[in-house]
Amino acid sequence: MAITSANQLELLQTAEAVAREKMIDPELVIEAMEESLARAAKSRYGMEMDIRVFIDRKTGRATFKRFRTVVAEEELENYQAEFTVDQAKEYMENPAVGETFEEEVPPIEMGRIAAQSAKQVILQKVREAERDRQYEEFKDKAGTIINGVVKREEYGNVIVDMGRGEAILRRNEKIGRESYRPNDRIRCYIKEVRREVRGPQIFLSRTDPQFMAELFKMEVPEIYDNIIEIKAVARDPGSRAKIAVISYDSSIDPVGACVGMRGSRVQAVVNELQGEKIDIIPWNEDAPTFLVNALQPAEVSKVVLDEEAERIEVVVPDEQLSLAIGRRGQNVRLASQLTGLDIDILTEAEESERRQKEFSTRAGLFMEALDVDEFFSQLLVSEGFTSLEEVAYVELDELLVIDGVDEDTAKELQARARDHLEAANKKAMEAARALGVEDSLVEFEGLTPQMLEALGKDDVKTLEDFATCADWELSGGWTTVNGERIKDDGVLEEFGVSLEEAQNMVMTARISLGWVDPTGLETNEEDKTQDGEITAGAEV
Repeated sequence: MAITSANQLELLQTAEAVAREKMIDPELVIEAMEESLARAAKSRYGMEMDIRVFIDRKTGRATFKRFRTVVAEEELENYQAEFTVDQAKEYMENPAVGETFEEEVPPIEMGRIAAQSAKQVILQKVREAERDRQYEEFKDKAGTIINGVVKREEYGNVIVDMGRGEAILRRNEKIGRESYRPNDRIRCYIKEVRREVRGPQIFLSRTDPQFMAELFKMEVPEIYDNIIEIKAVARDPGSRAKIAVISYDSSIDPVGACVGMRGSRVQAVVNELQGEKIDIIPWNEDAPTFLVNALQPAEVSKVVLDEEAERIEVVVPDEQLSLAIGRRGQNVRLASQLTGLDIDILTEAEESERRQKEFSTRAGLFMEALDVDEFFSQLLVSEGFTSLEEVAYVELDELLVIDGVDEDTAKELQARARDHLEAANKKAMEAARALGVEDSLVEFEGLTPQMLEALGKDDVKTLEDFATCADWELSGGWTTVNGERIKDDGVLEEFGVSLEEAQNMVMTARISLGWVDPTGLETNEEDKTQDGEITAGAEV
C-alpha cells in the first residue's frame, strides 16, 4: 500500500466516515492516522528515528518528516534522532543546542504487516476517543433517570443500551425478582459513572432511594419547581417506601400534591416501582413530631429523644405494637432510615413496668442510705429526687415543700445523705489507691473518688495515662459498622460525663503536662472567630 495522489482524498473521507459512525471529532481520527503512518515509517526507516507524519486537512496529502535535535556532544545518545553542533553545521547555519532540524523523507510502501499495524493503531485511538466521549457525555448525568433498551442479561446483570453507550444494571440493583428480555424498554437511575481502563462504566439502579425521588420529581411539577422539597426517602425496594416532603408555599399541601387527583401522581410512581407501597409523610424539623408522622399508620402515645446518642424511645398502645413495628420490622426500620435515628419501641405496659422498676430502685436507695421507711422514700422519689446528691446539696426550701417535712427533718435528711456520700467517697478512694491510682491523677480537678476507682479498674492510673485517653473512651459514644450503630461504652459514662466535658478534661490534662501550648489554642480560636466574621461579612 502506497500513499499516492489517488488515495490521498480517501484518508479524509475515511476519517469523516469513522468520526460520523463513532460520533467523535474527525480531527481525532486524522491524528490517529498520522500516528499509525509514523509508526509504519519508523518500521521502514528505523525505530530510533524521530519520524512524524502530517496530513493536509484540505488535500489529504501525507508528508513524512524526519526530526533531529541539536545536543551537547557529551549528551549525544541517539545518533538517529540527535546530532552535535559540529554535525549540525552541515545542515544549519549557526546551530545551537536545543534547536531542531527537519527534513522531508520519501513516502513509504506499506506492506501487509505494516498496514495491519497501522489499522490497529487507528482502531485503538478511535476506541479511546469513543470512551472519552462517552465518559464526558454521561459523567454529569449521574443522579438522573434515563430510558434505555435491554440488550442482554449476563448472570443476572442487565446490559442496557442507552443509544450512545452501554450501562449495567446489577442483579442487586433490580427490584425483587425483576426479569427482562432483549429489546424491553427500561427506566433506571444513573447511580455512578466511573472512568476505567476498559472504558467508562455506567452503573444503574432501580432500588436506590433517589430513584423514587427522581420519579416524583417527574410526576409532581411542584417538586420540579422547588415549591415542594423531598427531605428524606427510605425504601424497602419492591415492598414499601416512605418519603418525607415539605412545602415552601403555605397554600400548597405537600402530601396532597404528591398524591395527585384521585392518587394519579403517586400511582404512576407505584406502577414504575412494581407496586411498591408508598407512605407520603409531612416533614417536620422537630424530630419527635417527625417520628410520630414517620411511624404512620401506627399511633404514638409518647416520645423520648436522646439527641447525644441519636436514639429515640417511642411508647405505643399495646394494640398498636405490631402495627408500629410492621411485618418483619419493616415499618420501624423505614422510619429509622427516614429520621436517621435508632428507634426503640415500647408498649405502654412495658414502659409502666420499667418506670415502676426505676421507682422501686430509687426508693430502695433512699431507704438504705437515709434510714427512712418505705413510705417516706417513695415520697422523695415522687417529689422528683433521683439521687443522694440532690438530697444532700439541694436548697433546704425544696425539702420543706414535702408534706410532713419540717426544718429539723430536712436538715437531718441532708446530714444523713452527706454522711453516706462521704463514706462512699472514702471507700471509693481507698479502692482507687489499692488499684495504684497515683497522686497526679487524684489531685486532678473534676474527678470524683468513684471516677478514680473506675479509671483505676481500666488501668488509667496516672495523669499521663489520662491525657492519652480519647474523649469517647471516657464519655462513650456510637460507631457505625456496616450501617449498624454499635454502642461504645465509656469509662466515665455511668457518671454522666458528656463528650464535651471529656474533651475539656483531656485537653486540661495535656496542657498541665506541657504537651499542648494553651496560647496556640487561643490563637486558633481567634482565627476561627475572625474567619467567621469575614464569612458573615461576605454573605451580607
